[in-house]
Amino acid sequence: MVLTKEYRICMPLTTEEYRIGQLYMIARHSHEQSDDDEGVEVVENVECDHSEHGKGQYTEKRIHLSSKLPYWIQSVIPRIFYITEKAWNYYPYTITEYTCSFIPKFHISIRTRYEDNNGCTENCLGLSPIELIHREIDFVDIAYDELSAKHYKEEEDPKFFQSKVTGRGPLVEGWRDTMQPIMCSYKLVHASFEVWGMQTRVEDFIHRCIRDILLLGHRQAFAWIDEWYNMTLEDVRQYEQKMQTETNEKVRLRNQNYEKPVASTTPTASVPSSPLSKSPTQSARSWFSWS
Repeated sequence: MVLTKEYRICMPLTTEEYRIGQLYMIARHSHEQSDDDEGVEVVENVECDHSEHGKGQYTEKRIHLSSKLPYWIQSVIPRIFYITEKAWNYYPYTITEYTCSFIPKFHISIRTRYEDNNGCTENCLGLSPIELIHREIDFVDIAYDELSAKHYKEEEDPKFFQSKVTGRGPLVEGWRDTMQPIMCSYKLVHASFEVWGMQTRVEDFIHRCIRDILLLGHRQAFAWIDEWYNMTLEDVRQYEQKMQTETNEKVRLRNQNYEKPVASTTPTASVPSSPLSKSPTQSARSWFSWS
């Protein structure tokens, strides 16, 4: 059975503030994590429209990360491969899908909704009774969950950080029950790797990676609040474009050394439609970056 978890990540922000902070964090984080060998290449970033969710943003990215995988996975994949991320962002509802250039049976889907509360909504994403039975809820605490030592920076630790612009922080024990404002990102994650003998191990590994990324990214979004807090949506889109251009150049130089350019799998004339919800209790509807 496909491993399914619902991550709930609270932030000392409103959902509208989080929208700006999230875009800023993803753009900056992707740029900082990219180097001469690997990184996040943006293939497409355009507006999209949906009859139910309204106007949104479609993005397609290639995530080059071979050397960041454990050795037991590196041993069975080619040195050069990438994961494709396709995202439909109809804020505050988003959809993301991940596939692998080398392993067709690898698939991750993420449905996300943002609400102004501390993670108390029991069924925020409208799951079916069967989905609720198999769902595992995991609260991610940006201040008190342990972060990998290689990613830890004291200036980005919410237990010590205080915003000069907003005065928010440091976050003390029990902050999710006392902090105002507060919002929660509800993320339902399906991780599938249907390869006999490896499914359980790989799906567990995928969820550990996703949780680590969510923890790091959301800590940074809060710690960088003074840099993005006064940005408008237009400001952060311009920043996003600047970071994407710089990051793509890093990846382009890397690809020149290893492989011929690969044509985009996304038609330039149209945006891929959102994948349909698989819940039997929901009407067929469209549904998002680990954002």
